[in-house]
Order: sequence, then C-alpha cells, then structure tokens
Amino acid sequence: MIALLIWLAVGAAAGWIAGIVVRGGGFGLAGNIGIGILGSIVAGILFPWLGIPLGPGLLGAIMHSAIGAIILLVIVSALKRV
Repeated sequence: MIALLIWLAVGAAAGWIAGIVVRGGGFGLAGNIGIGILGSIVAGILFPWLGIPLGPGLLGAIMHSAIGAIILLVIVSALKRV
C-alpha cells in the first residue's frame, strides 16, 4: 500500500513538473498523475536503452519521471495540433 502511494506521489510530482515545463500541456491532477506514471515508464525504458543511468532515490525517480512525462506531453501537444 505504501509503495502505491509513493508511486502516485512520484507520478503526481512528475506530471505537475511536466505541466509547468510544457505550457498548456497540463491535464488536471488525475491527468498529470497518469502522465507522470506513463512518463516514468517511458523513462524506465528509454534511458537504459540510451545508456543513461537512472539515479537512485526519490529525487532521481521524480526527475526521470518528469523528463519522461515532458517527452510524452510534447508528443501529445504535437499530435493535438495535427
């Protein structure tokens, strides 16, 4: 149960950061949590494939999830324009 709460908190923080960085890309609290969680999945797959080490700890998890969420929001924003 605690792991789930931490996962949601990391997703929320990452989605919030991504929503600030990508202006107009926020989807509200639930949407940002979802984007943050998907961003952590993207970062977990993409960074090791590129040879970028994932940092340890909660702050590293938030930073990498935020980068993944930013990537997702940029893609979604580009697709919205088409």
